[in-house]
Amino acid sequence: MEKRVRDLTEGSTIRQIIAFSLPLMLGNVFQMLYNTVDSIVVGNFVGSEALAAVGSTTMIANMLVFFFNGFSTGAGVVIAHHFGARDMKYLHEAIETTMTVTFICGVLFTFLGMGTVRQMLRWMATPENVIDDATIYLRIYFLGFMGLLVYNMGSGILRAGGDTRRPLYFLILTSVLNIILDLFFVVALKTGIAGVAYATILSQFVSALLVLRLLTGTKDVYRFSFKEMRIDPQILRRIFMIGMPAGIQSVITAFSNMFVQAYINYFGSDCMAGWGCYNKLDQFIMLPMQSMAMAATTFVSQNLGAGKKDRAEQGTRLTVLMALAVTALIATLLFVFADPALRLFSSEEAVIAFGVMFLRTNIFFMLANCINHVLAGSLRGRGDAAGPMVIMISCFVVVRQIYLFILTHYISNTPRPVGFGYPVGWMACCIVELTYFYFRWGRGRAMLEKRREEKAQKAA
Repeated sequence: MEKRVRDLTEGSTIRQIIAFSLPLMLGNVFQMLYNTVDSIVVGNFVGSEALAAVGSTTMIANMLVFFFNGFSTGAGVVIAHHFGARDMKYLHEAIETTMTVTFICGVLFTFLGMGTVRQMLRWMATPENVIDDATIYLRIYFLGFMGLLVYNMGSGILRAGGDTRRPLYFLILTSVLNIILDLFFVVALKTGIAGVAYATILSQFVSALLVLRLLTGTKDVYRFSFKEMRIDPQILRRIFMIGMPAGIQSVITAFSNMFVQAYINYFGSDCMAGWGCYNKLDQFIMLPMQSMAMAATTFVSQNLGAGKKDRAEQGTRLTVLMALAVTALIATLLFVFADPALRLFSSEEAVIAFGVMFLRTNIFFMLANCINHVLAGSLRGRGDAAGPMVIMISCFVVVRQIYLFILTHYISNTPRPVGFGYPVGWMACCIVELTYFYFRWGRGRAMLEKRREEKAQKAA
């Protein structure tokens, strides 16, 4: 195998996790730059209404992205498991199956997204002064959806084999390209919100072509061939068993967040723009925990495939601690420098005031969400996707919507407590998921089994 392929079943646990997750974290930072740069350019060169339009599109785009990422997660677990077990025959069949399904999904999601964006924006109660710009942005964005899916799946295949560096290089290159194209379309050609959308999809297609060239040209274990494209029903079933719960959970959560956006939209375009700016920074602080969660998934899956249960459990504990430390540091910096950070997106005082309020109210509750994501990643690496799905849907959707309904109808329909709907879901999920993990996979499970044995012995 090439040196870039990382075997996570050997060597120092903490060093392997850091070496795996750091390029992944940096890659996620650059991937986030796509939409963030869009917001910065729009906010500074187009206006607050266009900025509100871009911010209001995030949840809609994320619904389909999250659904596909669930499938990608399932594929990554299956591929990493076969990699850890050194089962190269099924590893190749899993790669061919996942890439074939990716191309099919790319076509379906493109037409689905373009045909439904206007109605989804209306469901979110998007104001009339924003909805036209938001529709233009999303329809162009979905034209490039194939590039986004191909890159995400291709980089997921590389990660399952322990290679996080080359996806990072591709993202650095295309992120710089996106910045250049944003400025060219918006500043030089004066194309407005359509320009940032075109810049994004062109950059995404470049990243997709780069990862495809790597997968088809490599001699490594994750080589992909167009001639061998096919769908293996048995492997696809395994991928869906793990990936579908993750995808469904992400889609339902994103759909629920559309209703949170609808509550925010009630307070007007300044509040919408401030909420959108806060969400950009919120997504950046999510990057370490998401990267650590992906690291936990691959680490646990490879080690369980190799039969190393204790090493998988040790990796989970260390990943949670590292994610908490990094998240706490970023949260502190953003809390202190909230105002200058938000001025990157807008110079309008009303927008900045709303953004600072949302950021400083919610930021430290991200530590609870940090535990949620890493434990969920570890559970999926064990093949347990149903548990985190049920827990996250219950807390991020049901608990959050109950809170918002009671709050806005009977207590106080004001922006700050509405924005606090996010931490309410995070904290509820943290409590439930820690309990589930302890009794399903942790020491609590051994304790319950011991009690069952003692009862059985007494009964005998």
